[in-house]
Amino acid sequence: MKDRATLVCSDFRGLSIRRQCEVLEVPRSSLYYKPKGENEINLKLMGIMDRHLTDHPTEGVVSMVYLLTGRQYTSALWINYLEGLDIKVSMDGKGRALDNVYIERFWKSVKYDYIYLNPSEDGYDLLKGVKWYIEYYNQKVHHTTREKPRERYFGATQKAA
Repeated sequence: MKDRATLVCSDFRGLSIRRQCEVLEVPRSSLYYKPKGENEINLKLMGIMDRHLTDHPTEGVVSMVYLLTGRQYTSALWINYLEGLDIKVSMDGKGRALDNVYIERFWKSVKYDYIYLNPSEDGYDLLKGVKWYIEYYNQKVHHTTREKPRERYFGATQKAA
């Protein structure tokens, strides 16, 4: 369309600009619009957001939470098998594996937001990076709870005490 817009000529004697735009299928407004640049504050804010999203690309992405709540994990046959191996089965009072929701979600965040994006050279680098990410994770306000995990945890433990 940009190429066709360059064919419109304001001093063409046979056709008006309106008619030229109709023939070329070019919106007339595109001839007069001049893009306005961003102001300095917007550019600075966009730069900050850009750096943050580059460092943490999966933030703000709502994805399905991975839970082991299917029938195969809560069936009596499976539970009996695990208990026969002296494995403690962790479930809520209704027989669902929901008490693991938070830790499953946390480790998913660690994997997708840090480990997969920052491959480590060795175990030491991995440990150092995961420690950094856990500190970051505990200090950021999460969009679902509008709280920092550390504050939410200590608030819950103080209420229980």
